[in-house]
Amino acid sequence: MIEPQRIQTLKDAPVREDGTYVLYWMQQSQRARFNPALELAVREANELGLPVLVCFGVTGFPEANARHYDFMLQGLAEVEAALDARGIPFLIAESPPNDLALALSGKAALTVCDRGYLAVQRQWRDTLASRIDCRLVQVEGDVVVPVETASAKHEYAARTLRPKIVRLRDAFIAELRSGPVTVKAALSDLALPRHPERLDLSKIPAILDRLKLDRAVGPIRRFAGGEGAARKRLKAFLDKALPTYSDGRNKPEASVASHLSPYLHFGQISPAEIALAARKAGENGDNTAAFLEELIVRRELAMNHVFFSEGYDSYAALPAWARETLETHAGDERPHLYTKAQFEAGETHDRYWNAAMLEMRATGYMHNHLRMYWGKKVLHWSKGPEEAFETLLSLNNRWFIDGRDANSFTNVSWVFGLHDRPWGRQPVFGTVRTMGPNTFRKFDADAYVKTVERLAEAEE
Repeated sequence: MIEPQRIQTLKDAPVREDGTYVLYWMQQSQRARFNPALELAVREANELGLPVLVCFGVTGFPEANARHYDFMLQGLAEVEAALDARGIPFLIAESPPNDLALALSGKAALTVCDRGYLAVQRQWRDTLASRIDCRLVQVEGDVVVPVETASAKHEYAARTLRPKIVRLRDAFIAELRSGPVTVKAALSDLALPRHPERLDLSKIPAILDRLKLDRAVGPIRRFAGGEGAARKRLKAFLDKALPTYSDGRNKPEASVASHLSPYLHFGQISPAEIALAARKAGENGDNTAAFLEELIVRRELAMNHVFFSEGYDSYAALPAWARETLETHAGDERPHLYTKAQFEAGETHDRYWNAAMLEMRATGYMHNHLRMYWGKKVLHWSKGPEEAFETLLSLNNRWFIDGRDANSFTNVSWVFGLHDRPWGRQPVFGTVRTMGPNTFRKFDADAYVKTVERLAEAEE
């Protein structure tokens, strides 16, 4: 079942009577299973007696590099194979996504799209809606509770969103099965409008070579892209880590993290599917509750932030109290000062901070507890808060596989006081929360360093 709250009409135009297919413009939900946008397109196509065409536009996404594109294209190759098995053709081309969707909509009875929350994704959809001449329907499939259903305003903190989410979430944690495809087709069967050349997903290195990308940040081995890899990680987490998640989640050496954030970022797995599986495995115990808090409340607080906050990627979007206290203490003496290049190279006095940076550079990942410490120390060791914000956001978006994400933008801003409250006044931070050496007394930091060194060596 597709919950009606997930569906919005972006262009209220008639269904084209002479349309030859139903178009699904895939962009955020990069998966063939548990994808409500795809299933709505299949349902509409079956009712019209038409095939479904899925398209994906590959473009120069802001700050994306070879690491990000390699991971994404691995997943899309898997999507292509799964769609082909259902008799659904897939056209992926190098093109601004909204331009490709507009071109292919010329022969579509109607067009379906999924939903991302970043400004560039909203701009793509707004542009398409203003130019398309058939019905355009958006289906939200990458949060558990649809954003406007959960709240109609920007929420101050998790504590204000949590009761709204908890009251609604059970209705949205439900199975979504793939429906039958009545009219099967291949790409060669469709008389498509003129469109850019299809990319061959069996040749990912060649695709990376033709794209204008930052190649200094290359592909990694630690995470393989795609639905299969995502579900394999989910199963391993549920079997081995969930039973101790509540106690071990803040201990990087405990290996109880789900490692699903890269897959959620690219829509390679549905958060509703994860939540459903966690509930079945955990029998609603404390560990499952702690995991669902992170997966739903915390993650969807980030979606709320970027949706309702204009300029969510800027220092100016921080709460006024946080900017005021940071600026009051901007002239405080710092215990250490580093440049962005020194931070990026992991050349600080702090062995543990350097290890966290190494993990980020080498593998595209960092344990969430260390991400908080990592961010707080950049603020502590930079000339001023605005410089620290720019440094953090740049490193975050460049090296993390799940950078350039609503969660990432929100986590960076949390370092500077977003979704938090004033604490006791300290040098440099003012009343913004600090994190100090006690962070490393709560887990085996030396074991973490050794693990990172081993992971980095494996990537060489």
